[in-house]
Parts: sequence; structure tokens; C-alpha cells
Amino acid sequence: MKRNIIILGAVIVILAGALLFYFFYLQNPGRQVLAQVNGEKITLEEFNKELEKVESPLKEMLRENPQQLLEGLIMNSILLQEAKKQGITPPVKTYKDTDKDAQSPEEAMINELVKKKFPSPATVSKEEIKTVYLMFKDQLGGKPLDQVSSSIEELIRAKKREEETKQFIAQLYTSAKIEIDQIRLQKITSTPPESNTEEEMKKALASGKPILIDFGANSCLPCRQLRPILKEVAKDFSGKAEILVIDVYKYQKLATEYKIQALPTLVFFDNKGKEVFRQPGVMTKDQIAAKLKEFGAGS
Repeated sequence: MKRNIIILGAVIVILAGALLFYFFYLQNPGRQVLAQVNGEKITLEEFNKELEKVESPLKEMLRENPQQLLEGLIMNSILLQEAKKQGITPPVKTYKDTDKDAQSPEEAMINELVKKKFPSPATVSKEEIKTVYLMFKDQLGGKPLDQVSSSIEELIRAKKREEETKQFIAQLYTSAKIEIDQIRLQKITSTPPESNTEEEMKKALASGKPILIDFGANSCLPCRQLRPILKEVAKDFSGKAEILVIDVYKYQKLATEYKIQALPTLVFFDNKGKEVFRQPGVMTKDQIAAKLKEFGAGS
């Protein structure tokens, strides 16, 4: 009996130790690897630090699609690795480094890498300048070529450098050995907010109340910035108006039917279900409230 108690006690101690090891060591964000780039690890802790730098609602959108932020960290890692190969080192700190707009050592190294890769400005021919001028002559107010040629040249040069940089980065990415832990990535992926269904929209149109339908998408930043405003409006007009959100990617047929061309598009209906106003883009809470009252929601 005593021997059994001793064995049981030993088993409990072992299990407790294993649990402590699991929760405080293996589950430590600093030890949870999301990806490896040429053998260099990107941990959950690094991912969370970058995420904290992002403001809402973009932060929530990245939680719903963490692959997007992770790809940025992977690309940053690749560029820093290449910079080190080229002998580029972090710049010496100065008093300017305390400025809020000061570059981080990593940003400075990457910028130096691009400068080293492309030491000379991109060349722009007179034919290219003339072609762009003819394409956008109306937008330029009909100004003669000699007045705008220098501005056009700079725009073309900047565009060329952008394309060259993209190609350079793509080459580095293709040649890198990248391993992503998709299972772990899936575990940290949050669920996007629900939108209304087509059936709920039909029911609202037949409710006898004024209606506002936001045709948008979870992946659209202005749409997500609008959501808190719509929640407040829905609370203020509870029982007086219907406020709905329709995801145009989920309900493409409805988007086509209502000729949605920009996200978000706010479409107002009167109490008979007839469209009476639409606004592509965002509106303020006061603007939305005024429209709903105009269409009968204030009574």
C-alpha cells in the first residue's frame, strides 16, 4: 500500500513537471516558431510585437489574416540577411535616433541595401516623357510639355525604381528557403466578424422601416473603419430603422444586382424597400443619422 502511494506520488510529480514544461517553456511565445527563413526563426513573440505597432481596425484584420503580416516579417528577414551578406552594418546611433520619425537600424540597413543595389538613378528617355504627357495631357490642364516634363520625368523614374526594387525583392524571395508552420499560424487566426445574409436583407426590405445597407467586405479597411459607426447608429435607431452589412464577396449576386462599384457603398431604402439614396465611400455618424431621419426613421 505504502509502495503504491509512493509510486502515485512520483507519477503526479512527473506529470506536474511535464505540464509546467509544456505551459511555461514550450508554450512561451518566444519559443513558438511561426516561420524559418534560411534557418533564421521568426517567433510568435516577434509577430505579436509587430502586431502591437498596428492600430485598429487594421490590427483586427491582420489577426484574421496573420499570413499577411508574417509575409512582411519574412521579407524583412530576407532583406536584412542580404544586407549582412553585402557587408552592411547598422548605422552608428546619434541624437537624431530619439526622434519619433527616426529610422530603425533595420530600416536603415534595408535602405542602404537598395541604394547599393541601384546606385544610379533610373534612366528616362524623352520618348517616354512624351508618351506619358500625351496620355495625361487633359489631367495636366493642357499645360505645354516643357512646363511639366521635369515632373513627369521624376514620376517615371520613381516608378521604374519601384519596379526594379520589386523584381530584386522577388528574386531574393524565390531563392530563399522559407518554412511556415501553417498549423501554428491557423491557431492564432481569429474569426472575422459576421455579416448579414441575403435572407436577412429580404426580411429588412419588407419590414416597413427605412433601411441602410452597407455593401462592403471584411478585407476593406474603410469598411472596417465604418463598422463601429454603424453599430452606434443601429443602437440609436433601434426599432426605427434597419442597419445591415452585406459582404460583397460572399454575396456577389447582390453586389451585381445593386451595381456596387466601390467599397464601401452605403445604400438607403425608404419604408417601402425602394432605394432613395446611395453614397460610395464612408459617411459620418451625423450624416447617416440625418439621411435616415430624412427617409422616415425619426418619427
